[in-house]
Amino acid sequence: MGAQIRVYRQKISSTTSMRKIFKAMELIATSRIGKARARVAASLPYANAITRAVSAVASQSEIDHPLTTEPEQIRRAAVLVITSDRGLAGSYSASVLKQAEGLNELLHAEGKEVKTYLVGRKAQAYFDFRGREYARVWTGGTDAPEFSTAREIGEALLADFAASFEDGGVDEIHVVYTRFKSMVTQEPTVIRLLPLEVVEEQASETDLLPLYEFEPETEQVLDALLPRYIEARLFAAMLQAAASELAARQRAMKSAGDNATELIKKYTRLRNTARQAEITQELSEIVAGADALAS
Repeated sequence: MGAQIRVYRQKISSTTSMRKIFKAMELIATSRIGKARARVAASLPYANAITRAVSAVASQSEIDHPLTTEPEQIRRAAVLVITSDRGLAGSYSASVLKQAEGLNELLHAEGKEVKTYLVGRKAQAYFDFRGREYARVWTGGTDAPEFSTAREIGEALLADFAASFEDGGVDEIHVVYTRFKSMVTQEPTVIRLLPLEVVEEQASETDLLPLYEFEPETEQVLDALLPRYIEARLFAAMLQAAASELAARQRAMKSAGDNATELIKKYTRLRNTARQAEITQELSEIVAGADALAS
């Protein structure tokens, strides 16, 4: 009986230590989520402005530019999957990977090869464990992304988009990430970056693009704008994913802390019950011994 009580005491002690860790991680995520949301909001004006500029060039000029023209045959597609570097964020990374698997199945069903690019150690571990190939991986700082990383990813994707099929080039580029909607709702999302599908977030349907005259030529304007457009869209996606990761981690750590509290209460009741049973047994033995001596 004493051994059982010691087991419950050890469980109470270890669960209490874990609850402190969960609480600390919840507080850290809570303190960082505000900055992450502010960065998402700050990235929108630039992303919307450059989107409008690219929209004006793409919609008001009849040119045959490789970045805006749908190819006759799409043989290979690039898929960029944005997950997290660390765990303890609930189903955050698993949901993104599930969305990416669905996209891969759809692309394969359409007869397209898939060339995968990864962001985050969770995606890398997922592919390594299954022995699946990927072109490149970027890790470090997924909960606080830097624009330099987005630029590096954009350069790599554009380089493969410009390359021929025989040299490993791709005909279209997709991005799988988690869109931050609120502290409660984060949605795994797929967008196609290239060939260009101009989508401006939070834009009114009544907004009309002004008429422009381009100097220099339209092709040169597109050559200058589109790399910056890709970088801005990628950075916005990474910021959305970072805010989603922190929100998911905050919820997961709060839930884990609540569960730890319930476990402590449960183990405390079981320890008290075992202790009462031990005391009852000792009293019974004392009474039995006294009766034996009296007789």
